Amino acid sequence: MTRPLFYTEIGELDSLTRGSAFVLGGAEGRHAATVRRLTPGEDVWLADGAGVRADARVVAAAGGELRVEIEAVSRLEAPTCTFALVQALAKGDRDEQAIEAATELGVDRVVPWQAERSIVQWRGERAEKSRRKWVDTVRAAAKQSRRATIPAVTDVVTTAGLAPLIARSVATFVLHEDARMPLASHPLPACGEVLVVVGPEGGISEAELATLTGAGGIPVRLGEGVLRSSTAGPAALAVLSAASRWA
Repeated sequence: MTRPLFYTEIGELDSLTRGSAFVLGGAEGRHAATVRRLTPGEDVWLADGAGVRADARVVAAAGGELRVEIEAVSRLEAPTCTFALVQALAKGDRDEQAIEAATELGVDRVVPWQAERSIVQWRGERAEKSRRKWVDTVRAAAKQSRRATIPAVTDVVTTAGLAPLIARSVATFVLHEDARMPLASHPLPACGEVLVVVGPEGGISEAELATLTGAGGIPVRLGEGVLRSSTAGPAALAVLSAASRWA
């Protein structure tokens, strides 16, 4: 069975070497010691969420703290070609389902999009509260899939705010049911950020599509069917990963 992973604060693992002692406290320490009930001798991973990961062995677990001995510390190299999911806000928890699965599939950044046809609206205090919920969802998914790096979740963007992001990307694929080009047939760049844009339940409006393509977005399709907003993004990321990271 794969060893469990727990997150530390950024920088806490940097100075550790083989044989170092480390105490994991806070919510993660309580989860390890009280919920998981880890015992001495069990192997765990510690990660700072920014790419540094330590192999460790439990020495003691008590009082809401996990005491470990470090066996090795490594920094995982960031991919030269990164993937960002631009996910339109959706009703229910479909947008959260999308970013959860996308995180498990290796997305590097998540961008909430206030699309024209999004029923859900992020405004005022609700915007930050909702973004924090996305942050928590992404963190939990990263932990479950044993990722040393937690994807960033940006502030919500409008279509006008999305256009500059597209212009700065090396490629932006806009999932659209009327597109003729299959995503799988488009070559991937060797480096830089690739955006995948997913619209809300009602789809991307013609005016939005004009704005996105005008900024450099490429309309693509995944197949003959139409996927929900909760599954389209993860499916696209799986296609891109199969052609690059998983090859």
